[in-house]
This record gives sequence, C-alpha cells and structure tokens, in this order.
Amino acid sequence: QRRLVESGGGSVQAGGSLSISCAASGYVYSRNCMGWFRQGPGKEREGVAVICTGGGGGGPFYADSVKGRFTISRDNAKISVRLQMNSLKPEDTAMYYCAARNGPLVGNWYETSRFDYWGQGTQVTVSS
Repeated sequence: QRRLVESGGGSVQAGGSLSISCAASGYVYSRNCMGWFRQGPGKEREGVAVICTGGGGGGPFYADSVKGRFTISRDNAKISVRLQMNSLKPEDTAMYYCAARNGPLVGNWYETSRFDYWGQGTQVTVSS
C-alpha cells in the first residue's frame, strides 16, 4: 500500500514564500508521477504542478496561475516531491494535496482521476 505524507505549509503574508514536501512509502513503479493539487474553500480540487520520472510522462507541468512562481522538484532516491512557492497571493490559499500515480501518465496531468494515491493535505494560507 502506497502512503503519502505531506509536510510544510502554514501561513504567510502575500508576497512571501513557503515550501511543502511529500514523501512516499510502499511499492513504487520505476515510471511514476507525483505532484500537487489544491482545493480552496468552495472550489473544486485543481492541479497545481506535477512531475514524472523519465519515461513516465515528463514534466514538470504547471497550472497557468502558478507558472513562474512555483517550482516542483523530486528526489527519486527518496521518492519525494517538493513544491517551492514564491510570490504567494491570497488566491493561493487552499488545502494542498500530494498525489501520486504508479505507471506512466495517461491523459491530462491536471485531472484528479489520473492519480491513484493521495495525501491527507496540508493547509497553505496567504493573507493580504
């Protein structure tokens, strides 16, 4: 059983920076994808950034709203992924969920249905 554990997050003022990390345990395919989704109050869960292993679908992929501000990176040895968030805006406030998929990415990276495993979420709050 694959398990995802998130860390980081918290509260920051607009313009500030935060990072969140996710570590995976359990069996992992050589080709896999990991990434971050978020869900704000009253909103649907949306893709933020995803990165896949070589041959697993490539990337990184970013939502237009975070391009140039967020950076996703992964450590294949530790099976972990990190999201560095800079120039944060109040509209970035959301619960951020780590997601993982065993096997190559099929379809659109931003669709929640493409991912098999989810973390519990970590809150990011940006105040104006």
